[in-house]
Amino acid sequence: MTKSRAFSFFCLIFLTFTGSYAQSIKGKVISSEDNSGVPYAEIYNKTTGNLTLADENGDFAIEALPPATYEFVVYSFEFQIEEREIEVTENTEVIFELEPLAESLSEVVITQRREQLFALRRLKEVEGTAIYAGKKSEVVLMDKVTGNLAANNARQIYNHVVGLNIYDNGDAGLQLNIGGRGLDPNRTQNFNTRQNGYDISADVLGYPESYYTPPPAALSEIQVVRGAASLQYGTQFGGLINFRFKKPNPVKKFEFINRQSVGSYDLFTSFNSASGTVGKFSYYTYYNYKSGNGFRPNSQYESHNAFAHLAWKFSEKTQLSFEYTWLDYLAQQPGGLTDAQFYENPNYSNRSRNWFDVNWNLFALKFQHEISDRTDFSLNLFGLDASRQALGYRQNRVSQPDDPEEPRELLFDAFNNWGAEARLLTRYNFLGEESVFLIGSKYYDADNTQRQGPGSAAANPDFSFASSSYPNYPRQSEFQFPNKNLAIFGENIFHLTERFSITPGFRFEYIHTQSEGSFKNIFTDLAGNVLQNETIADNRGFERGFVLLGAGAAYKFTPQTELYGNFSQNYRSVTFNDIRVVNPVFQVDPNITDEEGFTADLGLRGRYKDFSYDTGIFGLRYNNRIGEVLRAEERENASGEMVETGRLVRFRGNIGDAFIYGVEAFGEWNLKNILFGENQDYLSSIFLNAAFTDSEYTSSAQTNVEGNQVEFIPAVNLKAGMSFGYKNLLGSLQYTYLSEQYTDATNAAQDRRDSQRGIEGEIPAYGIMDLSFSYSYKRFKLETGINNLLNNSYFTRRATGYPGPGIIPAQPLTWYTTLQFKL
Repeated sequence: MTKSRAFSFFCLIFLTFTGSYAQSIKGKVISSEDNSGVPYAEIYNKTTGNLTLADENGDFAIEALPPATYEFVVYSFEFQIEEREIEVTENTEVIFELEPLAESLSEVVITQRREQLFALRRLKEVEGTAIYAGKKSEVVLMDKVTGNLAANNARQIYNHVVGLNIYDNGDAGLQLNIGGRGLDPNRTQNFNTRQNGYDISADVLGYPESYYTPPPAALSEIQVVRGAASLQYGTQFGGLINFRFKKPNPVKKFEFINRQSVGSYDLFTSFNSASGTVGKFSYYTYYNYKSGNGFRPNSQYESHNAFAHLAWKFSEKTQLSFEYTWLDYLAQQPGGLTDAQFYENPNYSNRSRNWFDVNWNLFALKFQHEISDRTDFSLNLFGLDASRQALGYRQNRVSQPDDPEEPRELLFDAFNNWGAEARLLTRYNFLGEESVFLIGSKYYDADNTQRQGPGSAAANPDFSFASSSYPNYPRQSEFQFPNKNLAIFGENIFHLTERFSITPGFRFEYIHTQSEGSFKNIFTDLAGNVLQNETIADNRGFERGFVLLGAGAAYKFTPQTELYGNFSQNYRSVTFNDIRVVNPVFQVDPNITDEEGFTADLGLRGRYKDFSYDTGIFGLRYNNRIGEVLRAEERENASGEMVETGRLVRFRGNIGDAFIYGVEAFGEWNLKNILFGENQDYLSSIFLNAAFTDSEYTSSAQTNVEGNQVEFIPAVNLKAGMSFGYKNLLGSLQYTYLSEQYTDATNAAQDRRDSQRGIEGEIPAYGIMDLSFSYSYKRFKLETGINNLLNNSYFTRRATGYPGPGIIPAQPLTWYTTLQFKL
């Protein structure tokens, strides 16, 4: 380290622990009725974007405030909202006096009060021990969603998140399938997916697919941070999705919520939660049951999901919490269709023996400690013990009927991993302004197993291997995938002026992935006689270390208006599914390697009177992009030579380098004051969510790829809608439109006459309309609606493996009804 760098580092450390000239505000939130403290009132600093929670007596303290004038908003559910400006030149004491609400409120008034608060609740610069300054971030506030929560309808829940591409599988939301900016939506695999800050996917590096999705009724919000999240949350291009659960009720010892739902095709869900606080102990638990039949034959499903959050507050500064999540579901899969089959009858199924089973056990232990008024520490220990099993007949010819005499293919994966993530965040004074420094580390250890081979020839969900009965079954393999990952990351918000900040950051990654096992190499003649049956060992190791760098910047024109920009390097590890799965539909390049690139955003977000907005441009450089092209299959013969088999397959490997860019815009306009003035019985707003994206493969070693568009990118991705209400009745109407998109790098066009495969070709443009209502009466709430109101026939996915292969049709018109009771 040079002398100048050492001096700069010393100055930074010195400033971290000095410069204590900032001031503090201490005070109390009381009721004007009897001067009693208002427990757990929220004190929001509009100027800095920080939120403080009063204690059970209404007392609060806000430390480390540089001298300035601040605008505060104070909120508690049973009181009027108070807004006040406070000039801070020295340590200040203040009392906020709230007026009690005189009578019970209508649902419209409650929603409007939430709107007033939620307008302030976008993802702040700092939340807990995480930094989001200068990043493209969006927050889904579940209390604002009027939609089909029973079926986890993603296009309604995420309607305010720009540019998402969503698979509609018609499985009542058992799995979340979202992508964006050209990233494959399959099981949300290109996002780092977390709940309450810890990982929930199968294997963050080796198999980052999410088979478990929390029920929307249990969530308070969903945080979405785009590609700049790579520095804090690891190697991915999509960014972060973090499901934040509802917190324990702080003022009741016991609160119970019961939600019963029914809908089309025998949909039934039962959600039951209990919550409360007793002294220093608090808890939130739920059990969610879901069952039904899809709109196609052979598509029944049943799901059980339970969750428990238990917390002990040692003091105002220290808390320990434990969480356990259990999910078990079984679903029958009707398979995919060819183009000709889809356009003749999208309800058709020729697969009656395909099943999918998931068992998920998540554990998390979180320790949070406020070391000082300026320094916070958190430690997350988490683990996963899970499995997924896929069983079925999935021949390359999608049109080929299921043969009940043939054994089914069985894929079994067991996921066992654990990790620890520690974060230290501290605030210090630099150049007369408060700056924020975050340092963290993560260790992750996984030992996964995968086995592929023949299952039984029965029709029931029998997930036992039948290798002894079918020793010459052509697709057999057994592997272990031990992975180790160590990461060290850091970011620092430098407030260079009161309005301008920059946030540089880094992430060091050490990754060691291994593949240990063997697969069968079986050749037959045209008559089906076995010419060769050998077991081939295939052990691989891939060890690497690298550094990701990035920086963000933000300029606040006003407390509500901000110009932001960021640049961050991205990286995505090759998954073990990329390395070794014998699949009749595609062939994997044995030399496949990791992907790398960067993401950049520039945007303007804020609020002007009754209009809120977030609009910007982005660029995504994607090198060594893994994708698929259609080409002749090659296999190694007995002499070790690669020869063409005469079959056409999808080839999976590093297709080339790509650049993706576009414009994303969101705006919401509250029309209530314009249309209804001071009348509090009405609610009305409209929103527009639009993304216009273009892309190009800039280089490729594959034929007919360079110059093509990148797959999974509709040029136009539009959602528009309105919310409306009168007293206790709320409603929403939404229209979703996506233009056509390619599904492979060769940009194969759709052939509606295709009667064999259904795997290649573009996805045609489609539009969908959804209508939802809710009505509240005392402790009851009734929700109902219609999805795909115009009953359009469309599809969003061409699956190359399970749940296909082939076209997976989306749902036709469906309805739902939910009755909620709250005690």
